[in-house]
Amino acid sequence: MSYQDWIVLVMTLSCIIIYGVYKSRTTKNLDGYFLSNRDMPWYLVLLSIMGTQASAITFISAPGQAYTDGMRFVQYYFGLPLAMIVICIVFVPVFNNLKVYTAYEFLEKRFDLKTRTLTSFLFQVSRGLSTGISIYAPSLILSSLLGWNIYYTNIIMGGMLIIYTVTGGARAVAHTQKLQLIIIIIGMVIAGYLVVHLMPANVGFLDALHLGGKNGKMNIITSGRNANGFDWKDKYNIWSGVIGGFFLALSYFGTDQSQVGRYLTAKNNRQSKLGLLMNGIVKVPMQFLILMLGVLVFSFYQYHKAPIYFNENQVERAKGTIYKTALLNLESEYKNISPGDNAKKAIIKNEYSAVLSKALPGEDVNDTNYIFLRFVIDYLPKGLVGLLIAVIFLAAWGSIAAALNALASCTVVDIHKRFFKKELTQKEDYFISKFYTFCWGIFCILVAEFASNLGNSLIETVNILGSLFYGVILGIFMVAFWFRQIKANALFYAALIAEIFVIIIYNSNVISFLWLNVIGAILVIIISYLLQPFIKTRKIAA
Repeated sequence: MSYQDWIVLVMTLSCIIIYGVYKSRTTKNLDGYFLSNRDMPWYLVLLSIMGTQASAITFISAPGQAYTDGMRFVQYYFGLPLAMIVICIVFVPVFNNLKVYTAYEFLEKRFDLKTRTLTSFLFQVSRGLSTGISIYAPSLILSSLLGWNIYYTNIIMGGMLIIYTVTGGARAVAHTQKLQLIIIIIGMVIAGYLVVHLMPANVGFLDALHLGGKNGKMNIITSGRNANGFDWKDKYNIWSGVIGGFFLALSYFGTDQSQVGRYLTAKNNRQSKLGLLMNGIVKVPMQFLILMLGVLVFSFYQYHKAPIYFNENQVERAKGTIYKTALLNLESEYKNISPGDNAKKAIIKNEYSAVLSKALPGEDVNDTNYIFLRFVIDYLPKGLVGLLIAVIFLAAWGSIAAALNALASCTVVDIHKRFFKKELTQKEDYFISKFYTFCWGIFCILVAEFASNLGNSLIETVNILGSLFYGVILGIFMVAFWFRQIKANALFYAALIAEIFVIIIYNSNVISFLWLNVIGAILVIIISYLLQPFIKTRKIAA
């Protein structure tokens, strides 16, 4: 990057940090640190919810996902608006009326301590792993730009995020996400404009989309059917999006503390509901536009030679092995292909990836996560590169800070104050909250160190991790709300059995991961219903 880019990057990030610390300077207690004293208006709740979703993975991986697989990923979000309505009707009033810190406190009131603890534990495992991957995403940036070792970069990035989160708590997260989203939207609009602007003079926005459509990139709605009928392994289609996406969104926004904690900061029920409903309205269009940016980048590379492989650092390391000659020969062959000959390019790229796999055994050679980043670095003007990099950093900080805040709140409220020391002074509450935030930050850094070995795009990997646990967690809450005849012990054992089944089904590779959310929730309900007549439990007061 140029010195102009570094100036823009450092100034943008510094302003956000200073603003967050300033806004959180009076936060010295548990309620303030985790829930911002429950005084946020709906629009800040909305921005906080959106900021928590819009991680660096969204802006690094989503355009690459559209570049390689088209727009059909947007179907993943089709069930979200309906989920927002259900959450506003069922979940929000209960959580706000009980004045809970975490969603899982409600489960102890409805069932017992072990059910609460199990559910909180499942959330912490899922969110802890996915947050580690979210730390890895911005590390890719620094590693690609500066040629740093990815493992050391994870430590640096994670350390910065720990300082940012431990210092500010929920109030810093909420207020900085307001500025973050404004900068993010501006940056992505500029990037989209420049992609079209850098194409030939006779190619406009609609022409670029038409070109993407001719190459199968605008396949927004897909049925999931093939010659053999419905393909249950198909990851993204209208049915998995509406049904599986609904269950996933219902679990994520209704039971995931990183989101529940965002709307619990609201002044009242009405403000929480408004924030959630507005999120349901704007999320799908927002994700559509981010994916469309990937389609525009694809069209751009029909007029400009795309790199044979987008991760330059990985290529350089591979060329330090005995496979250097083979890689250079394939690069030479690739240069002679016309930009629009996608079939021939795909063949050469596959051969190139195969050689990379031999040169770098054990490493993931899927370069989807580097596509948009490489375009930004290669083609955007000085200063704007720094702004786009800042956008990715800000997205990372917002989502990861919210996740660390949620993880710490569950550990403090659901574990520490429930099993170790229930009564703490205000000062002790504040200290222990910061301590657990720090500990979770360290854990997530360790997870990030292993993220480079994961396949698929980062955004898909995070969604798979969520689907392994979210369905079961949602099933527990569905029983709590709608099946009063089912008691604690039956539900507890049903959840354990259902989680085992979900993992087995995923490992068998017989169905797309989005359906795991549906399967997990239904299994919990059915198994607990079947177990209830055979398992004695204490009577629960209505």
